[in-house]
Amino acid sequence: MKPFERRKYPYGIQVFSTIRRENYLYVDKTEYVYRMTHADNKYMFLNRPRRFGKSLLTDTLQCYFEGKKELFTGLAIEKLETEWTDYPVLHFDMSLGKHMDKDA
Repeated sequence: MKPFERRKYPYGIQVFSTIRRENYLYVDKTEYVYRMTHADNKYMFLNRPRRFGKSLLTDTLQCYFEGKKELFTGLAIEKLETEWTDYPVLHFDMSLGKHMDKDA
């Protein structure tokens, strides 16, 4: 990949693996993912407004915890992480139930 290569803007795409594999523009914030996962905090609250990347962040965390090192090639976390361990990840998609009635 060339440094100033034109890339598509990932409008509406919240899947980290799709963004990385299909060469979409990605602003590297994986250093913060590393800091979050290696901090001594007991709890962490992430407060972001609508359309500010919450789904992309959680998908990035999922890929990180599943040990998908190949997706992080060339990103900051690649230099920071020494052990790419595969952890089990539970994924709950709350968007599927927002149009359901109480009987469903």
